[in-house]
Parts: sequence; C-alpha cells; structure tokens
Amino acid sequence: MTKRKVLGKGLGALIPEINQYDDKDNYVYCNVEDIKPNKFQPRKGFDEAGIEELVVSIKEKGIIQPLIVRDVGDGYELIAGERRWRAAKRAGITEVPVIVKKASDTEVLELSLIENIQREDLSCLEEAEAYKQLTKEFTLTQEEVAKRVGKDRSTITNYLRLLKLPLEIRDGLSRDVVTMGHARAFLSLETPVKQREAYRQVLKRGLSVRQTEKMVRGLKKEKKNKPLERDKDIHLDAIKNELIKQFGTQVKIVARKGGRGKIEIEFYSLDDLDRIIETLKGR
Repeated sequence: MTKRKVLGKGLGALIPEINQYDDKDNYVYCNVEDIKPNKFQPRKGFDEAGIEELVVSIKEKGIIQPLIVRDVGDGYELIAGERRWRAAKRAGITEVPVIVKKASDTEVLELSLIENIQREDLSCLEEAEAYKQLTKEFTLTQEEVAKRVGKDRSTITNYLRLLKLPLEIRDGLSRDVVTMGHARAFLSLETPVKQREAYRQVLKRGLSVRQTEKMVRGLKKEKKNKPLERDKDIHLDAIKNELIKQFGTQVKIVARKGGRGKIEIEFYSLDDLDRIIETLKGR
C-alpha cells in the first residue's frame, strides 16, 4: 500500500467530487481484493449498464475518484464507491486509490445513505429501508435521522410509511410501475385490501398521481356513506346476547359513526335495578 498526502475536512473530504483531489491529497493504493463490500449498503440493485460504462471509463482513464473505506482488521470495508469498486474488478484493475476513515457502524450506514441520496442513486424503498435500519438497529429517533441526513422529519415519516404497504404494491414501487406519489395516495386507505384494489385500478387504467388521489378520495367518501358492515353487525349481536344472558334483561346496543354508541339495559323495578347494579359491580 503506497501513501499519499492529506484531504480536507467535512463531508466533501469523506465523499470527494471528481477531480477534487490531487497529489497533495492523503490517499493510498490498495489491492482491490482486500476490499469487502459495505454490509450496510442501502442500495440493493446496481444498474448493470451503468457499471459497464464505468468499466470502459476506468480502462481508459483509471480510477479518477478514490473509494472511501474503513480498516476492519483483515482488510478494508467500503463506505462509499461500490460502483467504482465493482467496475474496477471487472476492468481487471488490481490496485485502487482509497481514503481510509475511522467510522462506526452507524456512521457507515449514515454516510452510505448520504452519498446515495446526494447522487439520487436510491429507490424510494431502498431509502425507506435505510431509515428503518437507522431507527431500529441503531435506535435513532426519526428526528435524529432527519437531522443526520439533512431532511425534514415528515419526509422520514413518509418514507417509513411506504414499508407498511402490501408486498404487491412495494414490488410495483421497486419496479417503477408506480411512483412514491401513487404510494402515498394508497396509504390514506384504511386496509391492505383497499390499497391493493386501488393499486390494481391504477395499473389497469394507467392513472396519474393526481387521478389516483381523486380516485382514492372517491373510495373514502363511498365508505363513509355505507351502513355498518354485516360482520360488524354480527359482532354487536354476539355482545348483546352475552349481556342479555349476564343481566337477565333486555339490552340494546346503538352504534354510531366514528365507533361511538351506547348500551341500554332495561329494568322493571327498583329491586331489579339494584340487582343489575350488583351484577355490574361483580358481586
């Protein structure tokens, strides 16, 4: 490994732009086989055509921009530059320029995420999964994630909500069949069944995001105007019969919109009322 000199500080130092460094910069050359892929890489799919173009470029001009790595004892692990690393291997390059940084697992994920976001390399689902990893595995709040990646908290929340969509819709998102705008419209529907129905209508009719939002508003309005569903009626009847058996008198359940309602228990004398009250008290 051959040493070079120092690079500046900050994110620009960690993820330098092309031609940002020269012979005064601090980077080293290392064997390409000594580098492992980033286990926290948020990007799951790589554009093969883009990598092949990069292979041609590397064969002609070499690696213009160093990879960012960390020392893991038995070699190095990528933080940023996996496309370049893959292309270099395909191009038959044996040594590549790297900048070695000290970074924790959390910092590696953050920096990989930031690099991909800045270069618009991630799909919305890959970005959502990375945010989920930061909140779950590294126990960061959504507010902390937002600050670290330079986004609004509401943006982080919206991305995380995408992961609650049915698999069928998430698959459509990953294949760019629908957009994040479509997905946000689906999320306003109450059940996965309704979300899938809306998704299939979008595919069948080729609806734009605005048309999808209009369709979803119509579905929600239609639901508000519907009477109580039969399965809910059956559930309430079962509760009413149980109460009649418990109190030994007539019981009426009145259900209203919004999940509200009231229960009426009949009594036929003051003694009967006392008996019902004692039953309510569990005596």
